[in-house]
Amino acid sequence: MSTLRLAIVGAGPAGIYAADILRKYERSFDVSIDLFDRLPAPYGLVRYGVAPDHPRIKGIITALRDILDSGGVRVFGNVNFGTDITLEDLKRHYNAVIFATGAIKDAPLAIPGAELVGSYGAADFVSWFDGHPDVPREWPLNAREVAVIGNGNVALDVARMLAKHADDLLSTEIPDNVYRGLKESPVTDVHVFGRRGPMQVKFTPLELRELGEMNDVDMILHDEDFDYDEASQAAIESNKQVFVIDKVLTQWRERETGKASRRLHLHFYAKPVEIIGDAGTVVGFRFERTESDGAGGVRGTGEIREIPVQAVYRAVGYFGSELDGIPYNSKHGVIPNHEGRVQDDDNNVVPGVYATGWIKRGPVGLIGHTKSDAMETVAHLVKDQASWWAPADPSEAAIVDLLNARGVTYTNLDGWHRLDDFEKTLGEAAGRERIKVVPRDEMIAISRGETV
Repeated sequence: MSTLRLAIVGAGPAGIYAADILRKYERSFDVSIDLFDRLPAPYGLVRYGVAPDHPRIKGIITALRDILDSGGVRVFGNVNFGTDITLEDLKRHYNAVIFATGAIKDAPLAIPGAELVGSYGAADFVSWFDGHPDVPREWPLNAREVAVIGNGNVALDVARMLAKHADDLLSTEIPDNVYRGLKESPVTDVHVFGRRGPMQVKFTPLELRELGEMNDVDMILHDEDFDYDEASQAAIESNKQVFVIDKVLTQWRERETGKASRRLHLHFYAKPVEIIGDAGTVVGFRFERTESDGAGGVRGTGEIREIPVQAVYRAVGYFGSELDGIPYNSKHGVIPNHEGRVQDDDNNVVPGVYATGWIKRGPVGLIGHTKSDAMETVAHLVKDQASWWAPADPSEAAIVDLLNARGVTYTNLDGWHRLDDFEKTLGEAAGRERIKVVPRDEMIAISRGETV
């Protein structure tokens, strides 16, 4: 076989890096790669899962754009796997497929009250403030006091976006409807809860620093959380990231507070117990005070505390979604696999089907992990040539004909450039770098060169 016809489902960093690595990989055959995504625009969670005030993300998007613009990869946006194209379609037109669909749902938090009005999944809120086309345009920002459950980077993003003054976001690509919603928010206090101690958090030093740079927001910490045990002290002395986190938190504890109009409270050693409701609506948050167990973990103390809040955001992790006809582990929200080779329920390798990114390994790790993850998957794909599918019609025109015959209004790379330029023009008119187009139909019309 002289040419590998490969489909990649998911145009976020995992899918794009897999395409790039395969093109550069030492091999004895040519490659022809088609990249599919259910959204009209590429980049996945880099565009729709990261807070807009992260300037370093611009560098990642630039790198991803350079990969797509370098040629050799066709992009088909607004194409949904399972309806617009199926596994049988892929088998008919490709030798193999890599699923890079990520994790976009909220992981469940099994405590009473999670279903109350005013209890929200962080992933949904992130999608709203990032202008995801498939979420409502409005968000109920009517709480003065808010709880955020979680001690990872997403929890800090959510807390920062809730506490930050909307005018301080105007230099970003924040959509207009999001700016208006945040501008009208009456919030005064945002409380972040983590069940472990401050030296066992999951967020990075950079994320933490950004939290303390907000204008007119006091950082509130509690002395009782900083009586370090030997395990915490050892972590500070042996881990550079933990050392920096300790330094930042120590500086915040020494700050003068009381003059800002908003406050962001960090609560450690706080295990979620219940979201308290009244008449079906959130009115408070109940948690158990924990303590170090001497081995880097925590144990409950039996002391229960409550604080009044009118909204709770559950930021306890992302969860992958099931794909039509593809094996799925419902406990972990991933496609079962061994080093990227997808496995069925009996742990047998499924020929021609691969996975990479968060749908492969779960929602952990940063962009660097995504690259090494894709390298592992691609290495197995190249080795498995003997078990690739034998497509009936592998021509590049076949998939275009199929989508056209089904009336799929797909977008392509040229269309993304048009949308990209349009958003930048919108931003320029308002003195900003970019303003995102949010409605899906408008994104598609702009991408396809049609009148909006």
